[in-house]
Amino acid sequence: MQRKILLLLVSLLAAAAATFAGAASAGHASPGVVFTLGNQPGGNAVLVYDRSPAGALTPAGSYPTGGLGSGGGLGSQGSLILAAHAHRLFAVNAASNSVTEFKVDKDRLKWVTTVPSGGSTPISLTYRKHVLYVLNAGGAGNIAGFRQHGESLTPLAGSTQPLGAGSSGPAQVAFTPDAEALVVTEKNSNTIDVYPLDRHEVAGAPTVSASAGGTPFGFDFGGGHLLVSEAAGSASSYNVGPAGASAISGAVTTHQAAPCWLIATVDGKYAYTANAGSGSLSGFSVSPDGALTLLDPSGVTASLGPTSHPLDETVSSDGEFLYNLTDGLHRITGFSINANGSLTEVDQIAGLPIGAAGIAAS
Repeated sequence: MQRKILLLLVSLLAAAAATFAGAASAGHASPGVVFTLGNQPGGNAVLVYDRSPAGALTPAGSYPTGGLGSGGGLGSQGSLILAAHAHRLFAVNAASNSVTEFKVDKDRLKWVTTVPSGGSTPISLTYRKHVLYVLNAGGAGNIAGFRQHGESLTPLAGSTQPLGAGSSGPAQVAFTPDAEALVVTEKNSNTIDVYPLDRHEVAGAPTVSASAGGTPFGFDFGGGHLLVSEAAGSASSYNVGPAGASAISGAVTTHQAAPCWLIATVDGKYAYTANAGSGSLSGFSVSPDGALTLLDPSGVTASLGPTSHPLDETVSSDGEFLYNLTDGLHRITGFSINANGSLTEVDQIAGLPIGAAGIAAS
């Protein structure tokens, strides 16, 4: 009898192992992955979701960063970024003033290092060719650069710069497409800081430009043009150069409340704001010269619900899907991006922790 029970247990364990291996193998072979930050004060972690060919998400694990999250909104875009052809993932640890690097193998992460952020309360990151810049919002605020050497991140000498004169309330940092400058949006001062970069990617003192709309927040680049969401109710596009940011389309209204986050499609033809105050997404077409035009007269390209409070957005690397993180409903909602820029909902996955922040996708 004992032998039969033992054999039965071995058989069940073998079957369970086979099922787990099969699921892991299937997940590992998924066409894409979505990542978000748990951002918990007791220990930050990256949450991983496999993406099916139809855009549906399946949980695929949680990976501690070795740092601490804030447990609440970061008021930023870019707190979690994929880089180096999706082989590296970088995350902020806002409550422990640090940044974590992971190696990425599809839906599996390997912790590489966690280093001080070069300031306090890191909220946004940008990366290009082995150089990482961090936007720190604590104190007077600053940007700080790091060079990636194998499995280490070391401070980039001379790269730490304060916010622009009179600037306050930083929201995001990013390299320009030509990698000749860094852009930082400033919510409180309604300004855009442009930091020139030398040939070693070391930032110089910034040029400060007035924002075309109130409360410039999240941004992306489409067709080489800077596209910025403005929480006061609009979005604007700009040319960026040594003289700063000059408006192309100034303060195009979304007719929605608090459009704080913005993401562009892979081809740069469309951009979408996440409207935290209205529970909606607003789509824009982006002309070759950078002009913005609302796709829908109402400003509602997709509705997420009045209590959803949508936050960060990301577009899959194949350009087929947009994913939005909502902290009101603690879920990620996926949409297929249609040829005309309209969005069709394909999935919702709930159960995210309160305070989750940042989103990235392969």
